[in-house]
Amino acid sequence: MSDNRKVLLVIIDQFRADCIEGALADHIDLPNIQAFREQAVTFTKHYSVTNPCGPSRASILTGRYAMNHRSIRNGTPLSNSITNIALEARKSGYDPMLYGYTDISFDPRAHHPNDPDLTTEENVLPGFREVLEMRSKQSYPWRAYLKSKGYDLPDYADFYNAISPDPSRAPRPNDPPFYKAEDSDTAFLTSSLIHDLSVRTDQDWFALATYIRPHPPLVAPEPYNKMYAPDTLPKPARLPTQADQAALHPYMAGAVQHPTVNTIVCGLDPLDNENDNDVQALRAVYMGLATEVDTHFGRIINFLKETDQYDDTLVVFVADHGEMLGEHHLWGKQNPYEAAYHIPLIIRDPKNTAQHGTTVQAFTESIDVTPTILDLIGQHVPAGMDGVSLRPFLEGKTPAKWRDCVHLELDYSEPDEMTVWQQAAGVATHEANLAILREEQFKLIHFNGDLPPMLFDLKADPSEINDLANDPAHVPTLLRLTQKLLSHRMKHVDRTLADIRITPEGAVGFVP
Repeated sequence: MSDNRKVLLVIIDQFRADCIEGALADHIDLPNIQAFREQAVTFTKHYSVTNPCGPSRASILTGRYAMNHRSIRNGTPLSNSITNIALEARKSGYDPMLYGYTDISFDPRAHHPNDPDLTTEENVLPGFREVLEMRSKQSYPWRAYLKSKGYDLPDYADFYNAISPDPSRAPRPNDPPFYKAEDSDTAFLTSSLIHDLSVRTDQDWFALATYIRPHPPLVAPEPYNKMYAPDTLPKPARLPTQADQAALHPYMAGAVQHPTVNTIVCGLDPLDNENDNDVQALRAVYMGLATEVDTHFGRIINFLKETDQYDDTLVVFVADHGEMLGEHHLWGKQNPYEAAYHIPLIIRDPKNTAQHGTTVQAFTESIDVTPTILDLIGQHVPAGMDGVSLRPFLEGKTPAKWRDCVHLELDYSEPDEMTVWQQAAGVATHEANLAILREEQFKLIHFNGDLPPMLFDLKADPSEINDLANDPAHVPTLLRLTQKLLSHRMKHVDRTLADIRITPEGAVGFVP
């Protein structure tokens, strides 16, 4: 093994942890990811600290909780004062390259009002060099590629429509899009990354590859569109009706309204969220898209091996957040349930082979990814990052003191309009948020705006069906977790400058 230290961070969009280990794992074929696990360390209790896409990626790439980076919605600016993985990696001599997207909205204080960068929420995180633009609302290189291949391109808004092979019938959820699997967005990104990295084999490179799939719209090219039979898949855990779910809590009355089953597909006749056939059909397409991602992740790993770079490369495989897939009659990720937050994390450190093939049961959070990578490339983790390096686990060590819970957040307002969640819950913009404290057994969901909390016993009720917050027997648990949540937030309030003291001898505790 050479002294080179290459870094590959792969972020999959909207990928559930239980596809790899859990309820769906026995029903989905992910041979390349599973093989990679045998050569890496899998963190089985890994959680995204927030969602949706923009906030979750801001937390991954800055190492901060949403309460500290405050880019809390898609389209909420990320302050220029906050450092990130790319800026810090540059201090170690890397030129961080982006293949895909980072979903960052720029700080308007640093831009003229007419700057077109203030018209998109899909900008590139400062410090990265955008080698391949694959922003979900643009994807110009992919469109140009498809045109060069002779495709008759529809309007971009219709790119992900299912196309019926029979003009006499309407499209179905498992009908394919207009492009072939060999030309999909997933295939194109992978080919572009391999093509570019093929001439960098003698370099210490740093690459972030981000796949949009299996994020909706749920449409998969052949053969992934019909790879899984809907009637063989487990059904989502949920109450008998959507009305039952809406009645659980004021927030849930809004959550069942958006996103709906019909907003995660394009070009189809309306589907019924309470119809098992419709729900299972979309779950099957999602799993097909996950397998497509697995196929192309395998291509990258094979490329690294074939070019003798595999044992020089730190590979981190993670998702930004999860997907409900009809659990609790919900879709997407903007809600407080496990499926929206529990995500995979697999790390292969070639310098610590003894732990390859093992799993770590300790709680880890998405904010740990950046400190871990910085630690492993020998770069100081800057003040203000809430995450902690996972290096001890990769070396087979268990830290003497480690977290016994995860802290998760969600903001569900918009500054310029009332969201369906706000309207249903009757809360103002600055009250439309929630915080979660998830221990091994109990999970507290604390809602702002004087809304009632929710409490689940995950050992007795892993599907989170029975809310115990109003059970007198669980009042002590509710109080304990509420106090613990408050203490956690007080402990992790932004300390970028708080641990520095200005003295006659200069700044004590400051690391430039």
